Amino acid sequence: MDKVSIHWFRRDLRLDDNPSLQFAAQNGAVTPIFILDTVNNTQKEFNLGEASAWWLHHSLKSLNESLDKKINFFKGDPLEIIENIINDYDVESFSWNRCYSPWEIKRDTKIKSFLKDKDINVKTFNSSLLWEPWEILKDDDTPYKVFSPFYRKGCLKKHAGPRQVVESNQNLEPNNQKISDKSIDELELLAKFPWHDKLIEHWNIGENAAMEKYMNFSKEGLNGYKDGRNFPSYPNVSVLSPHLHFGEISPHQIWYHDKTKSAPDRDVLHFHSELGWREFSYYLIYHFPDMCTDNLNKKFDKFPWGQNDDFLKAWQEGKTGYPIVDAGMRQLWQTGYMHNRVRMIVASFLVKNLLIDWRKGLEWFNDCLCDADLANNTASWQWTAGSGADAAPYFRIFNPILQGKKFDPDGDYTKHFVPELKNFPSKYLFAPWEAEEEVFTEAGIDYGKDYPKPIVSIEESRDIALKAYDKIKG
Repeated sequence: MDKVSIHWFRRDLRLDDNPSLQFAAQNGAVTPIFILDTVNNTQKEFNLGEASAWWLHHSLKSLNESLDKKINFFKGDPLEIIENIINDYDVESFSWNRCYSPWEIKRDTKIKSFLKDKDINVKTFNSSLLWEPWEILKDDDTPYKVFSPFYRKGCLKKHAGPRQVVESNQNLEPNNQKISDKSIDELELLAKFPWHDKLIEHWNIGENAAMEKYMNFSKEGLNGYKDGRNFPSYPNVSVLSPHLHFGEISPHQIWYHDKTKSAPDRDVLHFHSELGWREFSYYLIYHFPDMCTDNLNKKFDKFPWGQNDDFLKAWQEGKTGYPIVDAGMRQLWQTGYMHNRVRMIVASFLVKNLLIDWRKGLEWFNDCLCDADLANNTASWQWTAGSGADAAPYFRIFNPILQGKKFDPDGDYTKHFVPELKNFPSKYLFAPWEAEEEVFTEAGIDYGKDYPKPIVSIEESRDIALKAYDKIKG
């Protein structure tokens, strides 16, 4: 049998800056594999959402084209699949880039031990984080729970900069020897009900598309990022999150390319700090893996969450009667994405105005977001709920009326996703109930029918939320 050097693609679906792939290429022709793990992610919180699975399907398709359709696809238990490969082929080396969610760490540790016992040269690398989470600790060797000292002291001051971008092997040669006859379609990543078909018009997927999007952002959106990122109709957002999640582009490529740009330092540094928040999310679930399912702040275990399926459905469908909230939820459903400022607004509305458990929001985002990321999703929802690390104080409740007026003052974003209000005056857009009846008539709106009235009162629901919080403060 010919010797094979195996690179296992996971969330590193690119050829450039791929340390494991370059390691495998040192030994000659690379045998690339992808395994859809259907065994180890047993908790629903860890399941691949339908929008993410749709993205993965198309990203793998793009990557496979880049490798002359030489990727070997598998589905099932990775340990069992790898054991079969080892038995059937003369494996010279086996490598992959690390993943950091709790269940993946547990699985990979077992697989690495198995390969070592078989005397296989197994190597793992960091391709998706700027700093390894176990390297960043406080002076007393305990993990940080607050972002600013984590990033400024733990990452930027204590440690050298992120690793340099790995030079691509121009002679990368995928092995002609196929070790699997399974196709991408046989992974069955696409949901049987094709609701996701509408997403394709909003995205270009794959490594080349990711780099093109980043280059456009660095030219047109990075300048003014620090302030402009908060306005959903402004171009100062990278929209790179799904590309980063699936590793179509690495944070290292972004980090070092940004340093060559002419954008003001304040914008570059702030964009880098957003990469830092991504790092912090991964850091938290590494050191506190239970937070993927449980409150990090245990006093929230006693919080009196409500149970109202009608409220939850209205929120999911973007029919709450609060236009900026509804715009965000409809953007999510239509595109598989939502602007970050609006994510905070809709999340606050769910947990603090509707008193619905943050885990319900996490579950919906996980299913609908193309960039659904266990670390970012968990940390962000717990931050909003007040139960996480460096969390927003519970009494900080985003007022959707004021948020809309401040960050979408002309209503461009809101009217785009809530077109029934396109003729409604901006003066009343974020609190339509304040308008006189003739305003609705002139706009051609049958209020309560064409667009719903608020499902809760902002003032009353805020008071109820604060009283609920008072019960757990002690």
